[in-house]
Parts: sequence; C-alpha cells; structure tokens
Amino acid sequence: MAVSVARPMTNSLTTGRLPRGSVWMILLGSWVLLGIVFLFVQMAGGTKQYNLVGALFLGTVLFDILVFAIAYLVEGGRQARDRLATSLIATAFIIALLPLVSLVYTVLLNGFARMIQPSFFSQSMRNVLDAGGGAVHAIVGTLEITGLATLFSVPIGLLTSIYLVEYGKGPLARTITFMVDVMTGIPSIVAGLFAYAFFVLVTGNVGYRSGLGGAVALSVLMIPVVVRSSEEMLKLVPNELREASYALGVPKWLTILKIVLPTSIAGITTGIMLAIARVIGETAPLLIITGFTASMNYNLFDSRMMTLPYFVYAQYANQGAHQSDFVNRAWAGALTLILIVMLLNLIARAVAKIFSPKLGR
Repeated sequence: MAVSVARPMTNSLTTGRLPRGSVWMILLGSWVLLGIVFLFVQMAGGTKQYNLVGALFLGTVLFDILVFAIAYLVEGGRQARDRLATSLIATAFIIALLPLVSLVYTVLLNGFARMIQPSFFSQSMRNVLDAGGGAVHAIVGTLEITGLATLFSVPIGLLTSIYLVEYGKGPLARTITFMVDVMTGIPSIVAGLFAYAFFVLVTGNVGYRSGLGGAVALSVLMIPVVVRSSEEMLKLVPNELREASYALGVPKWLTILKIVLPTSIAGITTGIMLAIARVIGETAPLLIITGFTASMNYNLFDSRMMTLPYFVYAQYANQGAHQSDFVNRAWAGALTLILIVMLLNLIARAVAKIFSPKLGR
C-alpha cells in the first residue's frame, strides 16, 4: 500500500508577491544610491553645495523603474503595472514636495549657523555695521503686530461666518459674501495703503508710523481667510446636532455656543493658523504703515517697529562692507520666520486636539 507524503501547505494569496516593506526599501535604496552618486559628482566638480533636490528627484525616478522591473520578475506583468501606477502617484507627491524640501534645506544650510549664536536673539541692529547684532527687535515686532492683528481678525471673521451660516439670508448675506470674495483678492500693498490713509485721516499726521497701523493692515488680509475657513467648517456640522438641541428647548445662540462651535473648533483653529501664516510674512504693507527701525520698540501705538520679513529684506538689499555678515543675518531671519510659523501650526494642532469633541464611547 502506497503511503502518501504530505506536501507543505502554501498560501496562494502570498506566493509570488514581494515581501512587505520591500517597496519602501527600494525607495530608500534608490535615494541612497543617487545620493552617493551626487556626492561623488560634487567632490569631482569641486562644488560647495550638495544638490539634495536633484538626488531625491532622480532617486525617485530610479525607484519607479526598479519597482516595475522587480515586480514584473516576481509578481508578473499585471501586478507590476499596478505597482508602477502606485509609484507614479507617489512620485507626483514627492515632486510636489521638492520645492518645500529645497527651501527648508537651503535655509537651514545658510542660516542655522548664524541663528544659533546667542547674540541673534538678544541684540538689535542699533549701531551695528559688522558681524554683530541680532534680530530680537524684528522678532518682537513680528509677534506683537501679528498677535494684535489676530485679536482684530478672529472675532470679526468668526462672527461673520456664524452669521452667514446660521442666520444670513437674503441680499445682506449675499452682499457680505461678495465683499469677502473681493477682500480675498486684495493685493497686500493695497491693505497697507488703506491702513496708512485711515490713520493719516484720523491723526492728521502725514508721517504716521506705528505697529497698530501694521496690525490693521494685516487684519484686512486675515479677515477674509478666517471668514472663508470658518464658514466651511461650520457648514460641515451635521444639522441633526442642531435639531436635537432645538428639540430639547435649547435656544439657537446657546446651540451655536455649546454644540456648533465645539464640533468645528479643530477646523476653525486650523483656518486661523492658515490666516496667520498668510500674513506673518508680509512685507509691503508693513513697509508702508509700520516703517523700519534698527532699535527695539515694544510700544505698538507709538513710533516705528521692525518686523522679520522686512529685516530679511533690509539685510539682503542693504549690504555693507562685510557682505557675508548681512547675508547670514538675512538667512537666519528667514529660518526664524519659518520656525515661528511651524511652532504656531504645532500649537494649533495641540489646541484642536484638546478642544475637539471626543467621539469615543
């Protein structure tokens, strides 16, 4: 009697497939390989700056070729074409990120060494014509002006969006929506001219300059962004939540305060941070109404104030005898501005996570 030998069991769903995580390994390997190639090219050519963006781009192209070839040999033509389509989508995403990677890499490379010096955050540019000095006066000016502009813009923008979503009907609501759309496309320098003309008419001082004027100019640019983002977030709140609150006898204003706003607080916070990021780097309106100074000024309501965007521009455009010192301060100021925006976004995410409604049971 023949004895049958048990054959090892195989899973038809996993045979002939690439191991899990192999695609990521191919991508990383392609980047490392092209990175080494570009490093040798840099050493052979004698260039000082490493071409990180070029290495990432060509490494991603090599990844598309390798993932298709390896998948074709292991998994067959059909699965190889599927992986190629997926890799091309990832490639498009990576290419879209390359400008951001290039920007962050360049700013870090040129500005980090100057930014970590203690004098950069402890000194102003008063009577400084060499390698000394810092940007503390510009950092303080940027934070104060942007903070005051946020205090102006957020209540106005949020209340406007609440009116448009919860109460607004008819010609008035359509007029407000139209005006918000118009304000969204206003050039930044027009906002500066508006703030300057307003304060000249109020004070009668043709040479009026102050941080308050800069905050008003920035608020003109922030309000439409806050209105639009908050309006869309409020529209996402399900009407069933409002109707359930009304059925319990809760008035409309309290429903908005206790139900609608807490439900949409995460999106509203994100919209506010987008508005802040939109204006914190503005230069033209602040140059008109805020002016510039090399000294420290904490008073928003009196005299000129320096801001980081104009500090970067002034250091690069008005280089003195030691040009490298001015350029290094410009790069350090740009890096500081990027870090401030990044920190604000992290704070916004934390606030949204803390105050967003808990949906777990």
